[in-house]
Amino acid sequence: MNASSRSLGPKLATLLHQIYPEFDADILSSMVIDAFWPEGITRRSRARVPGNTLWSEKDALLITYGNSIVDGVHKPLDLIHDFLVTYLSDTLNSVHILPFFPYTSDDGFAVSDFRAVNPQLGDWPDIRRIADKFQLMSDLVLNHVSSQSSWFHAYQQGQAPYDKFFFEASPDDDLRDVVRPRTTPLLREVETTNGPRHVWCTFSHDQVDLDFRNPDVLLEFLRIIRLHVDNGVEIIRLDAVAFLWKEIGTPSIHLPQTHAIIQLIRVLCDYASEKIILLTETNVPKAENLSYFGKGREAHAIYNFPLPPLILHAMMSGNATYLRRWQRAMPPAPMGCAYLNFTASHDGIGMRPAEGLLPEDEKQQVIDTVKTIGGLVSMRTMPNGTESPYELNTTFYDALSQTFNGADAHHHARFICSQTIVMSLEGIPAFYIHAMLATPNDHEQVVHRGMNRAINRHRWDYPTLRDRLADPDSAQARVLHYLSARLQLRKRQRAFHPNATQFTVDLHDERIFAVWRQSIDRHQSIFALHNVSDETITISAAALNLIEDEDWIDLLGNTAIDASAQDITLAPYQCMWITNRG
Repeated sequence: MNASSRSLGPKLATLLHQIYPEFDADILSSMVIDAFWPEGITRRSRARVPGNTLWSEKDALLITYGNSIVDGVHKPLDLIHDFLVTYLSDTLNSVHILPFFPYTSDDGFAVSDFRAVNPQLGDWPDIRRIADKFQLMSDLVLNHVSSQSSWFHAYQQGQAPYDKFFFEASPDDDLRDVVRPRTTPLLREVETTNGPRHVWCTFSHDQVDLDFRNPDVLLEFLRIIRLHVDNGVEIIRLDAVAFLWKEIGTPSIHLPQTHAIIQLIRVLCDYASEKIILLTETNVPKAENLSYFGKGREAHAIYNFPLPPLILHAMMSGNATYLRRWQRAMPPAPMGCAYLNFTASHDGIGMRPAEGLLPEDEKQQVIDTVKTIGGLVSMRTMPNGTESPYELNTTFYDALSQTFNGADAHHHARFICSQTIVMSLEGIPAFYIHAMLATPNDHEQVVHRGMNRAINRHRWDYPTLRDRLADPDSAQARVLHYLSARLQLRKRQRAFHPNATQFTVDLHDERIFAVWRQSIDRHQSIFALHNVSDETITISAAALNLIEDEDWIDLLGNTAIDASAQDITLAPYQCMWITNRG
């Protein structure tokens, strides 16, 4: 046993004893190390010390499906590579390619083979080519697997080890408290060589939940992580991880064993010679989401899920009160951790994270406005059998075509303002490809594919997209130009490091959302101001407490700011990054 194993083994054994108390933790620890380092752990003898070296102000992420761009001729992954290199190489340095594996439903999240690339997209060399130029994120869909997968077929046939890979329950079990994001029945009856069985399906009957009470399941996913890392992946997204561990008679969400498994994966990542960032996907209310930092011992990064509904409300209402109140109460990320900030993703705009943050009447106004512009609403089943809005299905660009007062002439400015807020906050900014491209709602795909989420999963014909981007008057060209310019400006500001100091500034005007950022070395300050209303606003420069013997400039307007002046004026939806340049 080398020094790495001697240092790592006891840490793993402690966690494994928490997860699997009935197994020998030392033996399991050796199995874990062999699964994650099949060729032996030899390159790193000590874990990384937590710090702020995994990211910088230069980091920004694009979220895309592997086939968000098609042309009927070339491999979609080749087109994504070309789009990134041609249009975003100076703007973004990271890309999340949503599940690129063979699948049977849910646009890739019902994986049928975790070790292969969907041949309709390309192959592993195409993935590695993208990873050579951009920091790549892949999905570890570890809660469930396709009912058409070889794993599940082997389970039905009683073949080891898969005969113990899936979570079974009985219709007679007490499942009243189980938390789920769907309205379909939780259990699915299936035929096996051992007779009928009821398997647990958190999401759909084509997505059968795995049983992590069996350590062989965990070991298999550690081997899959290694495969991803060996193919250039640097960010591992733990999809739907909150539901990982189940216990009959409990809500079966956020259970202690789930957190311990994430801690175990984090330890492995920290000991790896490669840079591996762990991101948890937990679309739940604030306190539950924050728990996945695990006091710096679990996820390196978590999604800032309250941002989409709160920014949407602020822009629709012209009132930043609830956004500001939430942000003021948010703790800084622990050392070595970061928030991932976004407004739009491949899923809809989750409404659960707004629970306790937006009053019900305000939330309903957002829902009604989204319906007015042609958006859809997806529901979830509550423990008492009623249904509640789970997410809004719309592109973020179309969602901001109106306010609570209806349509106006400020659609473009309102959308750019919403995305600028994402760039200004503590954390790493992320942008869904259809936000970057001002994609409208795709109602045809909803009808064609029979799912609400298809409205926000348009597939661009690449020649058509290139024509749009070549036309400076198109919404696609205008939005990509503005967002790219701001991101390019942002990555030169040390005060926008993901862990730079942040304070929420109250300018005593509900129409303004403002934060103060200061670089880690304290050499640069930025006052980020965002007018979320359709009104011109004048504020006192004195309210910002600008130091008078320093030169201040609004980076976005490239205009000097006189610290001793009486007023600063913001046009409707105007943003300012006022800095001393540092």
